[in-house]
Amino acid sequence: MITSPYAWASAGLDAWTLGMDASAVIGLRLAKIAIGDAEAGREAQLMVTEKVQAALEMQASLMTGRFGSTPLSGTQGLLRHYGRKVRANKRRLG
Repeated sequence: MITSPYAWASAGLDAWTLGMDASAVIGLRLAKIAIGDAEAGREAQLMVTEKVQAALEMQASLMTGRFGSTPLSGTQGLLRHYGRKVRANKRRLG
């Protein structure tokens, strides 16, 4: 199977976008946690719980072939998987 170089460029752009969104979420979470109230503690707990759950889901998806069987489809699936979760956090915290 021949893959268009534009498909990899698109995946690279998706990775960059994910990095920018993740940076925004980190900033929003740090601001929330810096307050130090009960909500900050819940946010810190949620942050750890979400990361573990997302990693386990991603691992299962890769192992079962849900993201496809090529390096490109695996990359795109992984970026979509984490992208949805990061964007949801960005909306919730923003």
